[in-house]
Amino acid sequence: MRKICWMLFAAMALSTSTGCLIPIYSGDPVRRAQQLIFTSEDLRAITDEWERIWFLDQPSHMTMYRTHGGVL
Repeated sequence: MRKICWMLFAAMALSTSTGCLIPIYSGDPVRRAQQLIFTSEDLRAITDEWERIWFLDQPSHMTMYRTHGGVL
C-alpha cells in the first residue's frame, strides 16, 4: 500500500511540474528576447564550426565549369 501511495505522490508531483525549477531565461520580456537571440546565434554558429573542423568549408573541386587556377 505504501508503494502505491508513494508512486501516486511521485506521479502527481512530476505531472504538475512544467520544465525546470530554475528558469533558464529572465522574466523581463526585453532581457528574455536578448537571451533568446544570443542563444539562437550560438546554435547557428555550431554548423559553421562543425564544417570548419571537418574541413567542409573548403571550395569544391568538383565544379562543372573549367577553371584555370593559375594567374592570368
